[in-house]
This record gives sequence, C-alpha cells and structure tokens, in this order.
Amino acid sequence: MRSDWRVYAKRADFKGIAGKYGIDQVIARIIRNRDICGDAAIDMYLNGDINDMHNPESMKDAVLSVDIITQKIKDKCKIRIIGDYDIDGICSIYILYKGLIAVGADVDYVVPHRINDGYGINEHLIDNAINEGIDTIITCDNGIAAVQEIAYARELGMTVIVTDHHEVKFKEENGVRIYQVPAADAVIDPHQEDCNYPYKELCGAGVAYKLVRVLLEELEIDPAKAEYLIENVAIATIGDVVNLTGENRIFVRTGLEMLKKTKNEGLKALFECTGIDVENLNTYHIGFVIGPCINACGRLDTAKRALELLNAPGRREAVMMAEDLKALNESRKEMTEKGVERAVEMIETSVLKKDSVLVVYLPDCHESIAGIIAGRLKERYYRPTFVLTKTENGAKGSGRSIEAYDMFAEMNRCAEMFTRFGGHKLAAGLSLPEENIGSFRKKINELSQLTEEDMQERVSIDLCLPFEYIDENLIAELKRLEPFGMGNEKPKFADRNLSVIDPRIFGKNRNVLKCRLRNERGMQMDGIYFGDVEECLEVMEQRKVMPLTFYPKINEYMGKRSIQLEIVNYQ
Repeated sequence: MRSDWRVYAKRADFKGIAGKYGIDQVIARIIRNRDICGDAAIDMYLNGDINDMHNPESMKDAVLSVDIITQKIKDKCKIRIIGDYDIDGICSIYILYKGLIAVGADVDYVVPHRINDGYGINEHLIDNAINEGIDTIITCDNGIAAVQEIAYARELGMTVIVTDHHEVKFKEENGVRIYQVPAADAVIDPHQEDCNYPYKELCGAGVAYKLVRVLLEELEIDPAKAEYLIENVAIATIGDVVNLTGENRIFVRTGLEMLKKTKNEGLKALFECTGIDVENLNTYHIGFVIGPCINACGRLDTAKRALELLNAPGRREAVMMAEDLKALNESRKEMTEKGVERAVEMIETSVLKKDSVLVVYLPDCHESIAGIIAGRLKERYYRPTFVLTKTENGAKGSGRSIEAYDMFAEMNRCAEMFTRFGGHKLAAGLSLPEENIGSFRKKINELSQLTEEDMQERVSIDLCLPFEYIDENLIAELKRLEPFGMGNEKPKFADRNLSVIDPRIFGKNRNVLKCRLRNERGMQMDGIYFGDVEECLEVMEQRKVMPLTFYPKINEYMGKRSIQLEIVNYQ
C-alpha cells in the first residue's frame, strides 16, 4: 500500500497563542493543525470540563422522554432496556439501568444475542416483552434504523423510546434525501435533521447519559449522583471509535481520571488481570486491552457476561468473571488471525484485488469477528471493506471504511439488496440473501467514485521536528493534547533523512524492532517500531537513510529514563 505524506502548512500567530496559553509553539502548531481556532475553542480544547457541556434538554425528545418515563414510574409500569452486544451497547445499557434504578423505576434489560437475535430490537424480543408484561421499551445504541420493528411494537400497544447515535436511514428521490425516522413515542438521536443539539458525535452511551441527566434533574435529584457513570461513557466513546472532539474529549479525559480510582469491582478486576498500569491509564489501554475483553463476550458468548462483570457484587466474583472475559478475548484473537490470513489469500489470488470496494465472503468465519477482519483488511489495502459470513438466514457481515468514502450513504444507494443494514460513515452492519453477494459487490463498485488518490493513505505530519528540539519538557507538554484517538490523532513528527543504525528485532514474540536513529547533524536517538517488524527491517537494511514519522516518549527501564522515538510510518 502506497501512502501520501503531507506536512501541514496552516498559519496562525503561534508565538502569540503559545504566550497566551503558556504552551510551547510546537503545541500551538498542533492545535492549529486540528482546526481549533479562536480563544473559545482553544480554551475548550485545553481546559474544557463537564461544566462546559451543552444542556441535555436541548436534545430533541429528551424532555418528552423524561415526561413519559416519569409517568410510567408513577403508574408502576414495567420498563425494559434493549441495547446492543458491543462495548457501546453494553455501557449504554448499564448507564440507563443505573439511572432508572436510581429514580425508582421497575426496570430490567435484555442484550440481544449476536447470532440468535442479531443487531438491536426485533419482533422476537418485542413478543417476549409483551409476554412478560413489559409496558415500555427503551432502546440504546440501536433503534434509529428499526422502522418496521418499532411500528410492530406500537401496534401491540407498547410505548417505545429510542436512544441512539447512528445515522438516520433515508431514501433518495430526485436528489433529495427523505429521512425515515421510526414512529416511536420519542426518538433521541442527535443525527435527526430537526435535533438542535450542537454536538452530533456522541456515542450511544453518551446519549444515554444525557437522558439520565435530564431524568434526574426533572425529578429534582442531584445530577452529580450520576457523574460516576462518566467512566462508562469514556469506555464506550473510546471503544466505539467515535471522534474525540468537543464533548467526547471531555467525557474521555474526565472518565479516564475517574477510572484510575474506580469503585467498580468488575473494572478493577479487569485492569488487574490484563496487567494495566492504572496510574498511567490512557486511550490505548481502553481501546486495545479492556475494550476487546468486553467485546469478546458479545462476540463468542453472550454480552450479558460483561454486564454481570460491571454489576459484580464483590471482588471474588469480579476476578472470576474478568479472567473469563480475558480468556474469551484470547480465543477471539486466534480466530481473527486465521480469518485475516484466509481473506488476504482470497484477495491476492482473485479479481477482488482490482476492486475499489472490497466485498469478501468468508462463509466459515464466525460472524462476530467479521468487523474486526474488515478493519484489518481496510488498514492493509486502504479501501472500504465488507466482510460477509454465512448464517442460517443468509449472509451477514460488517463494513469498515476510509475517510474518503461515506459507507452508510453508499449503502443507502443499493438498499434494495439488503434485508437489514445500518451504521455511519466509517462503519456499518448488513444482512442480505446469499445469492445477492455477487450483485452487491458489482453494484457497490459501480457506484464507487473513489480515485487512486483517495485509496492512498494520507499521512498528515504536524511538522518536521529536529532532534535538537526534543526534550522531556516538550514530551510533558504533549500530554496536554491527550486523550488521543479518532478526530484527535496523536501528533506525527518527521525527519526526511534519518540514518538507521543497527536495526534489530526483539521480544518474546519477535514483535518489536529497535534501532538508533541519526539526523544529518549527527545527533542520535533510540527508535522503536511495533508494526510489521520483518518488513520494516528489510526496508531499513536496504535503504539505510530514509524518511520517518515518529512520536517522542519517555522510556523507563531499570530506574533509568531516556527519550525514545516511537516510529509510526516509514517509506
């Protein structure tokens, strides 16, 4: 895969910004590169906290939903939460459940089984709710696409409140989008055209938390009593890979600090069994260690186990459940590696490699890991990728996209081929008859307007940074830019001509490359790389002098501190 390296050239009064906010000019440049301009935006980025969040009552149907819920509580009606089986859905259920319990609701929850039930609310779950005397269903992290299912529940006399964060489905007629919002009693989703809530990028757990805040305020209960749930919003925000901008950035920054001192026995046990240094907890630990463990139970077993962990009554039970989730994740990793190998072989030995949108059918693959495999293929080939598997009811799968391709919008253009679909710009889920796979692949590629340039990964470099400028003070200041993630990527620095000295592969699993790097003025620093180390070593041995992007950090070993450059990209 080729990549297109570009150094930002955005202009501003970096000296003035640095002086005003007490930051290095390098930090000022990075902030400008993130398109954060003006005093209010810069101050919010550097110093924003939960007091700077928007009024949740401005979210469409939030107040209406609370009016419905409070009446249901007075009437002693049974309420059921129906969520999703991934990390965002699990955290959303937990937040709503804790919030409703706090106000005295008669509430329970159901987590759809990935294979038996599929994604989100369905007629089977609605029938079960009716048979069990449930009056009201509240969805979380799903429901905005369930137009028929919600109509069915309403026909049966049920009250339905939707809380979701996914895009609203639409039909396009004569170039005009006609949005299809389900006819629920209330729909809370900031992506609705007529929702005036200023920030649109919340995950499902963020939307659920906003509803809980309004509910507590309406019942004159101190909203601060729900602030502990921000740690669950942070986990979901990172795990669902939504933009770490605006309110999401505040949720994650606040939540990470709360997680370091969490009172949740389940989370404490999971941190312990995965060996996380809680004092230095960051988005990587949640996204690549904790998140996959929580997701694993929904992939290979039932997501109820993750909720049981969050609700663990004591340390003993929590430790046992945490170890089980860790073991499930290890199994998931092994299955994923085999699936990726099979998919790569299929692409490399067929006409698929010529497609601008990859549609890979792996009938024997466990459907729960289709999204992970799609993500890995997207990274390898830098193309939008769908991975489909065989189920009893046809083909089912997930898609992952690149920045230049709005996956959800493109799927809407061939919606007639699916039995079900939903998602957003960068990720989607879908079901379709097996016989439609070939037609889907053909049409989605015919519709694609991706260019060769679009399919080159763009490496955005914040600035070319001389080694002489890197010290512990700069590294400490870089922490002010955290948390890093989608929409607030870790800064990339570069040098065009670095000599690579003595590159070698280390580690028990031979997955770490170490070397010395020397710039044109003779200054040297340690380098470390964690990607495809065999390929990187081969390139380094051939080229000797090469351009690299990197991020500086402090390495502590045997009581000694040294600066180390983590190599991110090489050409």
